[in-house]
Amino acid sequence: MNHVAVFCGSSNGASSVYIDSAQKLGRELAKRSITLVYGGASVGVMGALADSVLEAGGQVIGIMPGFLDQREISHKHLSELIIVDSMHERKARMAELADGFIALPGGPGTLEEFFEIYTWAQLGLHRKPCGLLNVNHYFDPLVELFNHMLKEQFLHEKYRSMAIVDEEPGSLLEKFNSYEPPSTKTYISDTSQT
Repeated sequence: MNHVAVFCGSSNGASSVYIDSAQKLGRELAKRSITLVYGGASVGVMGALADSVLEAGGQVIGIMPGFLDQREISHKHLSELIIVDSMHERKARMAELADGFIALPGGPGTLEEFFEIYTWAQLGLHRKPCGLLNVNHYFDPLVELFNHMLKEQFLHEKYRSMAIVDEEPGSLLEKFNSYEPPSTKTYISDTSQT
């Protein structure tokens, strides 16, 4: 695993534990020589994550739409900052570069990014691990929702297992290293039509 994309908030959150955990993840990525791929901001959990990777001697690639860069929130000291045209292009570039995906606590944007990449995994568009770093039990309600989806038969067990949940960055990354994606369902017939 050479590159990990991290989706996270551009706010600090209500507790210092969110910044502390982002910094811990950043140090863990740098220690393992894993390049961080993220949204490119200098603020909030995003900024703390990038700063911690850089301070530990690691590499950081930021990907940011031009309209956000113009608001002067882009991080000016990254290994590489890629400016793209849209939010859609940002997510596509992150997906292309990353070997795995982690969501840290964040708001609707963080969840939207995570759910899109998680859905792509279910559809077989990629076979990369998707994880939730469950800092301060932040994602407990989401895990409960996954369990409810499973119970109500809107989510299959093998797809539920694609969302890897852990409270510690190191053990989450270890789970990424041993991840074996399940087979995915296809609606395409193997027989060609004549």
